[in-house]
Amino acid sequence: MFKKFTNGCVALVQRYLPDPFLFAVILTFIVFISGIFVTNQSPLAMIIHWNTGFWKLLSFSMQMALVLVTGHTLASAPSFKRGLRKLARIPKTPTQAIMFVTLISTIACWINWGFGLVIGAIFAKELAKEVKNVDYRLLIASAYSGFLVWHAGLSGSIPLKLATGGKDIVIATSGTITNPIPTSVTLFSRFNIIILLILLFTLPLLNRAMHPAKKEDTVCIDPNLLNDDLQAATISAKEMTPADKLENSPIISIAVSIMGFIYIFYYFATKGFKLNLNIINFLFLFTAILLHGTPRKFLDAITEATKGTSGIILQFPFYAGIMGMMIGANPVTHVSLAGAMSSAFVNISTTKTFPFFTFLSAGIVNFFVPSGGGQWAVQAPIMMPAGAALHVPAAKTAMAIAWGDAWTNMIQPFWALPALGIARLGAKDIMGFCLIDLLYSGIIIALGLIFL
Repeated sequence: MFKKFTNGCVALVQRYLPDPFLFAVILTFIVFISGIFVTNQSPLAMIIHWNTGFWKLLSFSMQMALVLVTGHTLASAPSFKRGLRKLARIPKTPTQAIMFVTLISTIACWINWGFGLVIGAIFAKELAKEVKNVDYRLLIASAYSGFLVWHAGLSGSIPLKLATGGKDIVIATSGTITNPIPTSVTLFSRFNIIILLILLFTLPLLNRAMHPAKKEDTVCIDPNLLNDDLQAATISAKEMTPADKLENSPIISIAVSIMGFIYIFYYFATKGFKLNLNIINFLFLFTAILLHGTPRKFLDAITEATKGTSGIILQFPFYAGIMGMMIGANPVTHVSLAGAMSSAFVNISTTKTFPFFTFLSAGIVNFFVPSGGGQWAVQAPIMMPAGAALHVPAAKTAMAIAWGDAWTNMIQPFWALPALGIARLGAKDIMGFCLIDLLYSGIIIALGLIFL
């Protein structure tokens, strides 16, 4: 029965989910039309909001492109690949591989979402090379499913903002929160830890159960197609020009790597284990330079890695434009589309149901504003005061927003783009499996927010 349901979801997504770029364009039209009617703004006003937001994710887009490129380049270094290959030889069967990659990815995403997103996809590729008859689509989907827990982990932007406190939090919550809220009542609260542990131990079993029972239903991949080994042209020492000698000199790579690692050690010594996209990319970059041995080998690996960045470069500006229309308010009534959506859920909430409806509204808003910071900016001014009025703890309201933001990432291609670029798959290849993860995790998270 479950296999049939899974196959039905996979077939549904394969048939109807368009390319992620077209998905972003369709969302753009939906938000554009909805904004006109819900906020009573003119088409021109919505287009102005769209353009205002269009370029606001450029810095973030570059960071995400580098997450893919530096992670892929590091993974293609011979010594790093040998280490991954040894780990990939631990599981012996397809279902063991599915469970293993889910567990590794979930833990890695809990530590840091950028790290987990890349490592999970890279490790899944290595498992596909080592384990015969494993469904490659499900393997990548399982690696991505670990992303469910990122906002409730150590790099969750909302709980970390609350812990930092300051004027920005006071403004963002309309004065509801005036003092920092420690992570002991957000990330390390009883209800959050229980939800995390349930997902950590059951997601691998759920993904395992989705693996096709019949060989003819299993989509495998030729391991040779996943081989990223680059065959560099060899030049004898006599034929080398001075430029060739520089490009093939390990001294250059070692020297620049030393500079990079001096700063990395300084960073962790002064800031502790505080990971962000910049330090992750910096760490991946200079480790890759060192492990590839020479500038020439590193440059060849970078050239290969950049082939998967087209989706990020093209689509992120469209999502930034969608965000611009979602938060663009009517100058007279001060009503925005995102604000109207959040308020609608507030109006039907009670003290008991408010965390659930906050979670649900955040999940819906996340389709159109797939950014933790953007989600907080949109919902905090509405949901935090409403929660206070209903006597719901601020920490629980904030974590409900955080969980909602992470939840619908399972069927929102935005965050899957780096993993898909590494895996060389399309969104429709994995989203059918991710839909099952979405339905299951939604039940677990909702029950946790209501009853714990």
